[in-house]
Order: sequence, then C-alpha cells, then structure tokens
Amino acid sequence: MIISKYTSKYDIEGLKFAGKLAASILEMIHSYIKPNISTGQLDQICKKFIENDIQAISATLGYNGYKHSTCISINNVVCHGVPNFNHKLKLGDIINIDVTIIKNGYYADTSKMFILGENIIGKRISSVTQECLYKAIKIMRPGVKLSEIGSIIQQHAEYNGYSIVRNYCGHGIGKNFHEPPQVLHYNGYNLFNDIILTEGMCITIEPIVNSGDSATKILNDGWTVVTKDKSLSAQWEHTLLLISDGVIVTTARKEEDLSFIK
Repeated sequence: MIISKYTSKYDIEGLKFAGKLAASILEMIHSYIKPNISTGQLDQICKKFIENDIQAISATLGYNGYKHSTCISINNVVCHGVPNFNHKLKLGDIINIDVTIIKNGYYADTSKMFILGENIIGKRISSVTQECLYKAIKIMRPGVKLSEIGSIIQQHAEYNGYSIVRNYCGHGIGKNFHEPPQVLHYNGYNLFNDIILTEGMCITIEPIVNSGDSATKILNDGWTVVTKDKSLSAQWEHTLLLISDGVIVTTARKEEDLSFIK
C-alpha cells in the first residue's frame, strides 16, 4: 500500500485553502436550513456557491455517475442521501450535509449535522457523534496507530448506548478523492495490518453513529444508505493533515472550538 505524504509548504497551503473553502459551504448553508425547503434546493444553493463564490469544483458531481454537488442525509439515512426537490425538510429533522470540493488540484471533504427545531434525541446523538470525532482528533499525531482512532470512537459511542456503522469508513485524501489508507471508526485492525500515522498523511475521519443497531442497507437508487431498523443516524467529518507535532483540521469551521488541539 502506497500512502501519499503532503509535507511541502505548497501542499500544506493547498490542502488548508481547499479545506477552508469546503468549510465555508457548510457555514453558508446554515441559514437556509428551514422547514419546507427541499434537499434539492439546498443542493442547488451549494452548487452555485461552489462554482460561483469560491470557484471550486464539486468532487461528487459526476463521481461514478452521481448527479449532485452534495449528499444530504436525513434522520435514518446513514450517508449518501440523494438531494431531491420533492423531499422537504420539516421540524424535528436531523440533517447531515456532506461536501467534497477540489481547489487547485487539492481535495477537502467535510460534513456537519443540523437540527431543525427541537429534537432532544436527535441533538444527543448528533452531539455524541461530534464528540467521537473530536476525541479522535485530540489524540492524532505522528506515532499514533489507526486502531487507536477507531477504538476511541467506538468506546465513546458504545458508552453512550449507540452503535458504530462499520460498512463505511474514512480514507486518505489529498490530490485524489479517495486514497489509502482506510480509516475504520472501530477497532478492526490487528497486529499485522495496523498503520502508524506519520507526518504528511492526510485523512478523513467521519464516524457514523446509529441510535439503534449498526446494520444498514442501500435503497434502490443505488446510493442512499439507511439504518435497517429505521433508527436515527448521525455523522460528522473533517479532513485532517498530520504535521510533525500534531494535526491541522483543514476543514475547521469558524463556530468550532478546537482549542483542545495542542
């Protein structure tokens, strides 16, 4: 397995710039998350922002035949929710918007949860999932094993009574959408295939946490993944670049408190 390393000043600045722009999409779309707007409309707003405002390329548009600039996953949709002009948001929905862009040849991949109105159960699973991501980021530095990332995510989710989706994982990213290694969100590595993080690795961490069982299925559209038991699902994602003494969250948003990163 060949893992790309991004250590030059040019690479680091390119990844940081792409990440900043990807984060700005999620910051921009927040004000549009209201009852009666359709997921198709939200996707079109993001598409125009990507193409016109930040002059980037959507990495999902045309990817393996996918026809949209975002994935929008609601309630029991685990990931890869397909935007639809007939699917309108309503109070109580929990929503994940996932965007990946290319800017100057560099990729950035990120997602965020939005809660529409009051949904105590939805807020809790969203919060715990974000905590899973943050706990993983907190320990990231050269020398840490990928299994340690998976373990800390799994432990926190299960401690709170939730399950980790195992069918989908994080991945290397940089000058390609998907690069080695796969980043599991549970401790699925063994002595012979565990990978040690090193300076220059760029990966996504994107835990998916279900309120019920971890089992999933793909709908007939070939993209949308849902929980088999119809339980709620939440996901948060960042693109992360390993540096000599820690990690850079390239897709950090302005509202986030990332002071825990030393």
